[in-house]
Amino acid sequence: MDTVPAELVAFAHRLADAAGEIQRRWFRKPVSVDSKADSSPVTIADREAEAVMRELIERHRPDHGLLGEEHGRVRLEAEWVWVLDPIDGTKSFVCGRPLFATLIGLLHRGRPVLGVIEQGILGERWIGARGRPTLLNGRPCRTRACPSLEAAMLGCTSPQMFGEPAERAAFERVLGRVRQAIWGGDAYGAGLVALGGLDLVIEADLEPYDVLPLVAVVEGAGGIVTDWEGRPPGLGSEQRMVIAGDRRVHAAALATLAAG
Repeated sequence: MDTVPAELVAFAHRLADAAGEIQRRWFRKPVSVDSKADSSPVTIADREAEAVMRELIERHRPDHGLLGEEHGRVRLEAEWVWVLDPIDGTKSFVCGRPLFATLIGLLHRGRPVLGVIEQGILGERWIGARGRPTLLNGRPCRTRACPSLEAAMLGCTSPQMFGEPAERAAFERVLGRVRQAIWGGDAYGAGLVALGGLDLVIEADLEPYDVLPLVAVVEGAGGIVTDWEGRPPGLGSEQRMVIAGDRRVHAAALATLAAG
């Protein structure tokens, strides 16, 4: 498949509209915060945003599969599979910081071909689809050229995600080479790579719904997304991710991560 059908792109916008409404309904409102089995937080906004998207998919695309963070998986063997992270960055959401996002991805025969980063509070929506340029609020956006790791701006959600000593040391080798680094933002950082604001994002301790919706957004803007070994993400992919706007920075980051 060279180009994602226009009706699926339009349907992705419809899902994002529904999720954005849930974001706005609960943002900076008193909500209880529960802890999941992995100690990560979850709120009514997470559950409702995923539920409303799943209901739309089940009603209008009942032959498609679904993988969601909060409500599980069905029909993963289907030709088309939607991947949903209703609130990526729940900690930011509950603190009132608008750097979280709803992530919507679509796989075709296991390959990421469409992705949405929806930030309904700031009114920002990135959408990327195979065969089409990535758009931010309807306008094309591009990654920026960056000649070296030493010139790169690095983004990372938190240094605490690098739990293994070797993993932490590998990340710190990259951190020691980049021009500057910023912390926080979760998937919003991938949007900034697509926009040309960041050059590099390195993360760990991720699940498929954290990664797969980002691929088409970044690639459609000229960037690249792989795991730390340079492999493309998939449903069973490595939990460590490198996103770069320039392939030179990506190659240098991979080499530095592996240098130990």
